[in-house]
Amino acid sequence: MSLFFVWLGVMFPLVFSPGPANIIFAASGARVGVRQSLPLLFGVDLVFIIKSLLIGFGLGQVLQGYPNVMNVMQFLGASYLIYMAVSFLKSANKTSESEQKVFGFVDGVFVQLLNSKGWLMVLLMFSLFSEQAQDTFGNQGVFVLVLWLALLNVSMHLLWIKMGFWLSKISSSPQYAKGLNCFYASCLLLVSFGLIINNPMWL
Repeated sequence: MSLFFVWLGVMFPLVFSPGPANIIFAASGARVGVRQSLPLLFGVDLVFIIKSLLIGFGLGQVLQGYPNVMNVMQFLGASYLIYMAVSFLKSANKTSESEQKVFGFVDGVFVQLLNSKGWLMVLLMFSLFSEQAQDTFGNQGVFVLVLWLALLNVSMHLLWIKMGFWLSKISSSPQYAKGLNCFYASCLLLVSFGLIINNPMWL
């Protein structure tokens, strides 16, 4: 189990850090609660599992040979984040919960599919731990790493949803809810602009 703790020490801060998906989870938890945020979580984490399996069984080596694929994906991901940020800003002007857009399974799929940070994180995990996992678990090494990452993702994503829900309960004021929507939208815009500005295609 020493491999697990080394793996956890590397992967926990990467999964828990406030990236695009985690910001969206917190915003969803604040707006619609934990239960209605579960389809979003299922979409994100299903893609994460498929992505991990593909990279674990060789797609990572293919992607490393075509770096522009990741760069284009980074642009597309930034564009989708801008769309979601605009949705939050529109929701800030709507007081009725029925008027607010609920992000669901399909949104989760797109968020994770176009999340360049997610791809790079999985690539990093297998570059660091695939040999050790194979030495420890044999042919099951890839599946063990995918399982560990899936469990860590689901637990941390649920925590972000719950934290957003707790933040929403601090005040029932419409102004506070509007401020939260604007805050999450601003965070997503900052992340998206950072992805665009720092894209290696500019170099």
